[in-house]
Amino acid sequence: MRIQRFDWDGEEPQALAGEIRALQPPLGEVSESVAEIIAQVRGGGDTAVAEIDARFGEGPPTPESFRQPEEALESAASKLDPELRSALETAAANIRAVAEAQLADDRRVELSQGQSIDLREIPVSSAAIYAPGGTAAYPSTVLMGCIPAKVAGVGRVVVATPSPVSDVTLAAAAIAGADEVYAVGGAQAIAALAIGTDRIARVDVIAGPGNRYVQEAKRLLTGEVGIDGIAGPSELMVIAGDTASSEWIALDLCAQAEHGPDGLLVASAVETVILDAIQESVQRIAAERDIGEDAALALVAVPETETGVTLANAIAPEHLEILTEDAELLAPRVTTAGCVFVGERSATAFGDYAAGSNHVLPTGGAGRFQGPLGPGAFRRRIATVEITQEAARELAPTVATLARAEGFPLHAESVEARTED
Repeated sequence: MRIQRFDWDGEEPQALAGEIRALQPPLGEVSESVAEIIAQVRGGGDTAVAEIDARFGEGPPTPESFRQPEEALESAASKLDPELRSALETAAANIRAVAEAQLADDRRVELSQGQSIDLREIPVSSAAIYAPGGTAAYPSTVLMGCIPAKVAGVGRVVVATPSPVSDVTLAAAAIAGADEVYAVGGAQAIAALAIGTDRIARVDVIAGPGNRYVQEAKRLLTGEVGIDGIAGPSELMVIAGDTASSEWIALDLCAQAEHGPDGLLVASAVETVILDAIQESVQRIAAERDIGEDAALALVAVPETETGVTLANAIAPEHLEILTEDAELLAPRVTTAGCVFVGERSATAFGDYAAGSNHVLPTGGAGRFQGPLGPGAFRRRIATVEITQEAARELAPTVATLARAEGFPLHAESVEARTED
C-alpha cells in the first residue's frame, strides 16, 4: 500500500483534493485503440466483433454463439446453491424497492397566461447493461443495472458480459428480468450495442462499469447512444471519529483495494493516533491478504470532523463513510459523494451488494454533477404544451419581441398568427 500523510489546516480544500487525486495512477490513453475497434465493428459487424473478442481471448468463436440460449437463462437459478440464490433474490428485492421509490409522477403546470404544460417521463425502448466478467463474475452489477431499467419501464433490457458467462451471471440476469444476454465483452461489445449488428440489435442507452476500454467506447459513442456516465476505478473516503474502529476502517479500505490498484483511498481524522492505528491495520491486512501493494492511501489529519466533510465535498469520492458520533448530523452536509454511509455499522460493502442503493456510482470527481444509477438513466422527460387563444394573445407580444431581437422575424409572425380569430 502506498501511504501518504497530510496534515491539513482546513484551508483551500480544492488544492488538497487535487493533491490527493493525483495519487491515483493515470488511466492511460486508449482513445486511438478504442476508435479503431469501433471502426472495425462499424464496418465488419458481427464478424468483426467475434474476431476482436477472439483476439483478446474472451469471446465465443462465432457470432452464432453471442446470444445465450433462453433455456440457459431460465434454468440458471436452479443450478445455484440455495444460499447463493437466496442472496441474489434478497439483493434484487432491495434494489427494486429503492429504484421504485425514485420514479417521478407526471405533473401538469398551469401558467398565468392561460397555457398548460404537461411534464411526464417515458422509458427508452431498449437498454444494455455492461457487466464485467471473464475471469470473475459480477452478478451484483447485473442486478444493479437491469433492475432500475426494468423499474423504469424499459421493454428490452440486455446484458453484455465477456465469455464465458457463468450460471450465477445468467441467474442474476433472469432474476433481474433481463430479456437477452450476450457473451461479448470489451469496447467491441459497446460498439455493437451502440451501432447495431445483424445479431445484436442496437439499444438506446448503455449503462454499467467496465475497464478503461469499455468506458472510452461509451465516451466516444455518446450521441449515437445514451450512457449513464463514465465509471472509473473504485474510490472510498472515510471520516473517522475518536471512537471509530481502526480495524473496521482498515477492512473497508482494503476491501475497495480488492478492485485493483488504480482506485482512491482516503481516511481523515482529527487525532493522529487514529490515523496511526488505521495505517497499522491497513498495512497488516494488506500484507496478510496480499492485496493493495500499489494502491494509494491518503491519511489526512483535519482540524475538526466538519472540515473532513468540506474535504469530502472537494474530492467528491464515489463512496464516503462517516464514522463519527455525530454522523447523522454531518451527513446532510455532504453534497458531492456518490453514496454516503452513515454510522459505524454502515460498511460500503453493504451498498456494493444488497443494501438497496446502487453500486454504479460517479467516480473521478463526477459526483459534482452526477448521481447513482437509477431509473432516471433509462427515462426521458417530455413536455407537452397546449396554448389556448387567450394564452396566445397574452404570450405573443413577449415571444415576438424576443424573436425579433434575435433576428428571427418568422418566429414572431408564427406566434402572432395564432392570436387571430
